[in-house]
Amino acid sequence: MTPRDYQEAVDWLFVQMPNYQIDGQKAYKPGLDNIRKLCDFFGNPQDKIKTVHIGGTNGKGSTSNMLASVLQESGYKVGLYNSPHLIDFTERIKVNGQNCDKEFVYGFIQKLKHLPEDIRPSFFEFTTIMAFEYFYQQEVDVAIIEVGLGGRLDSTNIIRPLVSAITNVQLDHQNILGNTVEEIAREKAGIVKENTVIVSGDENPIVKEIIRQKAIDVQAEFIDAVEIKTDFSSDLKGNYQKKNIRVVLALVAELQKQGFKIGAENLKSGLLNVHRNTNFIGRWFEFSKQPLTICDTGHNQAGLEEVFNQLKDYSQSKHIILGFVNDKKIDDVIPMLPPEARFYFVKPGVGRGRHPKDYEDLLKKSYLDYKVYNSVQEGYLAAKQNCKVDEMIFIGGSNFVVGDFLEKNLLM
Repeated sequence: MTPRDYQEAVDWLFVQMPNYQIDGQKAYKPGLDNIRKLCDFFGNPQDKIKTVHIGGTNGKGSTSNMLASVLQESGYKVGLYNSPHLIDFTERIKVNGQNCDKEFVYGFIQKLKHLPEDIRPSFFEFTTIMAFEYFYQQEVDVAIIEVGLGGRLDSTNIIRPLVSAITNVQLDHQNILGNTVEEIAREKAGIVKENTVIVSGDENPIVKEIIRQKAIDVQAEFIDAVEIKTDFSSDLKGNYQKKNIRVVLALVAELQKQGFKIGAENLKSGLLNVHRNTNFIGRWFEFSKQPLTICDTGHNQAGLEEVFNQLKDYSQSKHIILGFVNDKKIDDVIPMLPPEARFYFVKPGVGRGRHPKDYEDLLKKSYLDYKVYNSVQEGYLAAKQNCKVDEMIFIGGSNFVVGDFLEKNLLM
């Protein structure tokens, strides 16, 4: 297999299969029938590995990476399944921080040719079974599985985890999951399994009660991570990480009860070395110091509120690069934006990417200092040229904006 063979195979995968990240709602295939058929076809590798299931609106990636780092520091071989990727497809499937082997990905994609006619998987369904099989072949001690979208009908919900967690519930993907936080919470609570501990990290009493009631219904133990007091910190920056750390501590405590040997020093070191251990980037990621350049993948209303609140902690003048996908309600975002900043609105380089010209009428009414650009890189180069040494650049609004930026600049 050559690098070109691998890239052509992955490109083919994106084209052949409905992909929510690119195509949006029309690619979403709710229900577990398809993934069950896929798992049966591949010998149900998900039943042959130990797993931890992590859902929620925001914080899934940070929480799962922090937990993976703690387990690695404790000497365990850890699988990690996250989505979406920022630069390369293999980021989605890792073992001890190393991206999935490209030859494995290439070979597994070839197996698509032998699928029965009655199995027509989505992109996410196929990558999910790919992750299960890779973790099984790699003989991981435990695999941390991040929910893709929702919970109840998500492809990952076929697993029987040692413990599950719901980091929080906020408005996101309302066109699929429901129009209210309560409706979305019921969907996310669908990962609660019978006789399996569920950790809740949400501070909203209504959400907490929905998850607690689901736990009661299926005789699952409910743990409220909000009640945990801690002074642990992480190398993952962002004030919101304090909430994710509490969820990690609750998960660790439950795994310890189940026989995992995780010492206090392993826990401390794991939280402080997430980047080193898992190669996780994208959450309050400091790309450079001169000028200070930070990117963050927060993209729904709650995530963006956290981002702009965090930006208030910085006294520097700000150059803010933002881009959004088609289903983003821009009129909900504009009131959050710091009026004194200089803005560079860009089009993410993905099918769902929305060109700023489509919502420029809203920008004109906002009286913001802004310009629009055809790509993330165009916006970044303009910001870099305008930014003085004692000022800062922020890049965000979408996973795809951050992915575009890192792909062009991190590998240079």
